[in-house]
Amino acid sequence: MNNIKNLVRPSIAALKGYSSARDEFTGMEGIFLDANENPFGNLNRYPDPYQRQLKKEISQIKNVSEKNLFIGNGSDEIIDITFRVFCEPEKDKAVILTPTYGMYEVSAAINNVALVKVPLTNSFDIDFEATKNAIADTDVKLLILCSPNNPTGNLLDSGLMEQLIKDFNGIVLIDEAYIDFSDAISCNQWLSKFENIVVMQTLSKAYGLASARVGIGYASEEIIEYYNKVKPPYNVSGLNQAAAITALKDTETYLSQKEIIISERHKLSAALDKNPLVFKQYPSVTNFILATVTDAKVIYNALTAQQIIVRNRSQQINNCLRFSVGTPEENAQLINALNKLAQ
Repeated sequence: MNNIKNLVRPSIAALKGYSSARDEFTGMEGIFLDANENPFGNLNRYPDPYQRQLKKEISQIKNVSEKNLFIGNGSDEIIDITFRVFCEPEKDKAVILTPTYGMYEVSAAINNVALVKVPLTNSFDIDFEATKNAIADTDVKLLILCSPNNPTGNLLDSGLMEQLIKDFNGIVLIDEAYIDFSDAISCNQWLSKFENIVVMQTLSKAYGLASARVGIGYASEEIIEYYNKVKPPYNVSGLNQAAAITALKDTETYLSQKEIIISERHKLSAALDKNPLVFKQYPSVTNFILATVTDAKVIYNALTAQQIIVRNRSQQINNCLRFSVGTPEENAQLINALNKLAQ
């Protein structure tokens, strides 16, 4: 395994990051005449560029040192920064296991990084030999693993994931956006074991903060330092940091809503099982269910006409719709609409 500096793009390793006013003075009290802010108003001051209070809250909940945390403007910013730190445009490659989250491909294209797609098995798990062969290419710098996977809803085999990390002479980004809905233990437990991993979570799903755009990255102190050099100085607003802290402190609401979503997922799954329009649904540990249906386009359009919006994933998996778990009332309307379409 190369040390991390050898994996970082030379231009990033040499980069002197922008020093904002709040980098030079981090205190909360004083007469602030350093950042050209408007001295009037309630939202006139720049936020903490390193989200210290938010990291302190996450550190206590996740039992991970604040030094191992990076806060992004949603998980998408963390994906993009990972490409920018480690992948040299027009030279390096990244590997993804398909079908998976579409932003990996978009970020690769934006950063002009060649993308190698390795299909998952028929059960949507890791094809170990095919993936191992793909990452053996010396130009491959980044492997992205999504577990639980979107849009399939299943966890990847953690033993195979661990073996790939051991075998790979590059960076592994592990996307755990939906892990709160599962019983799985986060791969951030591997931070002390592997220096070449970045584990990514979000407050958009189980914590209900999709509008606030708060993503969490777990990595070694060295990787976090590179990410902090590359990110915009104030990448997460003060409003969003405050919203995140409030949500993290409200454990009762988090647990209650998660319990309802999981219960509703089981109810929706049972209803889909009985519906003749559904040929197959795939096991899910997330807040959505992927299902193969008789005619995805026809059913999607029929539901949309009733203002019930689901996701047509047929471009990734033939004739598949992805159903997010809504409120009990929303799920009842979906089930009723599907039952009427089946008549």
